[in-house]
Amino acid sequence: MAWTRGGSFRGSRGASFAQILKKNICAPPGLAVAYVSPAVSEVNKNLFDPACNTNCGGIRSKSIPQELIDRYKRGETHAVSALYQLSQVLQFQVELKETVTTGNIPGFYFAFCVVIDGVKYKTGMGINKKEARASAAQLALEDLLPTLDGDSLLPEALDGPPPLPVKESQSTGSEIHPRRTIYERQNPINEHVPQAVRELLSKLIDSYPEVSACRSTVAAFITQSPSGCEVVAIGTGNYNTKESATPNGRVLHDSHAVVTARRSLMRYLYRHLLLFFSKNRSLEEKSMFQQDKNTKLLSLKSNITLHLYMNQMPKGAAQIPSNLRLNPLSISAWEVNNQISLHVTVEGKVFSVFSPTFDQAASRVVSMSASDKITQWQVLGFQGALLSHFTEPIYVSSILVGDVSCCDVRGMEIAVNQRVDGITPRLPMYYCVYRPHISLVPTACPEGGANTNAQWSHGINWSQGDVSLEVVDGLEGKTVEASPFKSGPALASRLCKAAMLSRFNLVAQEASRRDLLATVSYREAKMMAKPYQEAKSVLRSYLAQQGYGSWVAKPPVSDHFSM
Repeated sequence: MAWTRGGSFRGSRGASFAQILKKNICAPPGLAVAYVSPAVSEVNKNLFDPACNTNCGGIRSKSIPQELIDRYKRGETHAVSALYQLSQVLQFQVELKETVTTGNIPGFYFAFCVVIDGVKYKTGMGINKKEARASAAQLALEDLLPTLDGDSLLPEALDGPPPLPVKESQSTGSEIHPRRTIYERQNPINEHVPQAVRELLSKLIDSYPEVSACRSTVAAFITQSPSGCEVVAIGTGNYNTKESATPNGRVLHDSHAVVTARRSLMRYLYRHLLLFFSKNRSLEEKSMFQQDKNTKLLSLKSNITLHLYMNQMPKGAAQIPSNLRLNPLSISAWEVNNQISLHVTVEGKVFSVFSPTFDQAASRVVSMSASDKITQWQVLGFQGALLSHFTEPIYVSSILVGDVSCCDVRGMEIAVNQRVDGITPRLPMYYCVYRPHISLVPTACPEGGANTNAQWSHGINWSQGDVSLEVVDGLEGKTVEASPFKSGPALASRLCKAAMLSRFNLVAQEASRRDLLATVSYREAKMMAKPYQEAKSVLRSYLAQQGYGSWVAKPPVSDHFSM
């Protein structure tokens, strides 16, 4: 699904994008851009200065970062990547839209055009979709870049760190984004997704009333295609294990809902990889993947988008109080506020990595907070290291939060967007900061006192294709005896690392990847995914450089196992 911003300017390519951008930057009161995050940093930290709503004359300007343009002109940055990098710097909405070929051109060609805030650019064609997208991006950049030279569109960036939150008078989310509520109500997916999650959750749990307490914290992944919305993975839970790291890969270290749902999504992706590599045409057509003929990597079919639903704001930076506001002139990088730093969880409790109560040397296993993990997945992709041997990064198009206690999504926008703003030029090919549309939606779960039940430490997981749900004790990191699904007497969860490695080996065999089958351990298979590992290294270094703290990695012993 392509999200458009409120107040988009529609028309032909002849319109000057520079003029459009200036109009969008200084939208008059009551016509605020609905999609833009109030949290911006690095090169565009002052782009949406609060003063802009009443006085546009106060904006100081500078030219587009020349390095970004030079990298593209030297051929170091792919046209599509350059276009998306510009969209992040200038805060415009870009869409690569499939269209029809123009003119009487013999043969079979694919055609795409770039649409920037409703303005269509020239049609690019190619013998495959990747070539057509690249051609369309090049044509758009040919028209776009000249309009960015000379006239300065970017406000002058302040030296130093990204802006950090300070207290100001409390205001509601609707005051920040006057048209957000109206815009979100008009989006049908905001209604369909919670309903689909609610129906599936009831179907799974109603047959097992003893696990009804597991629904207090829910996350789900939904695919959207021309046939509608479909829940493909779901997870619940609110804990990470109290056990020490083990070298057998059979203990779940983190059983928070969004982590459980994401690992369930990975199982779903493995199923579709097996369909694609089945060497059966009818099964291959049922797969959600398509293959790039040049790189041989798979990506989601162009008519499929992925969405994430959560019934609670994730732990960590996303849960900043609503009365915190950004003021880039207020706090230095050396006084990083704990609210937007990286966080860890220890047996369900959350600590800033700067907190004196957090002891990294403790024997207990710690996990990064759900907010931090979502931030990482929106840069590296939700597929993880092993699946990246077969696929391009897989991102979610929207994050839907059904938390009745929340009045805005500023925390999510800061955690997912602001903290990694500006990192895309440093990332290897295919990786970027994919900005999801984040919105509040109706809850998928009825209100109730599930948290008082002894099974609160338990969570369930399911992905499309599973016959029954699995119940996991988050503190133990293993399946419970009463679980409808049990993989064996050892009670290892079907989401554990060993289970994932088993699926990875099966797909590698079907795909005839002898190089992957020769790996001797889970860790070696992950490290062989070099672009993914490079992107991960860049991300963690960037977060530390920006003052958000160091990413806490689990002991390597947890990855040193083989099947």
